[in-house]
Amino acid sequence: MTFDIYGRFQVEVLREDGAWLAYRSECGKRVRMDELVIPAHLAEEEIIIYLDDIFHELARPGRHVGRLAD
Repeated sequence: MTFDIYGRFQVEVLREDGAWLAYRSECGKRVRMDELVIPAHLAEEEIIIYLDDIFHELARPGRHVGRLAD
């Protein structure tokens, strides 16, 4: 799943070995975001809410966290 974070950057979230792992995508690179820990018990549809809670300081008027087409 790939998410646009308030139009500032993109985060790809993958399920690996029962855990959610996050990668930041920018300039054609994909870098693991070790500082972003997504609880393993969250359901796929809850990830967008969690990301919004974590990154809300980056919000700007008219922008939101959105899921991009996979």
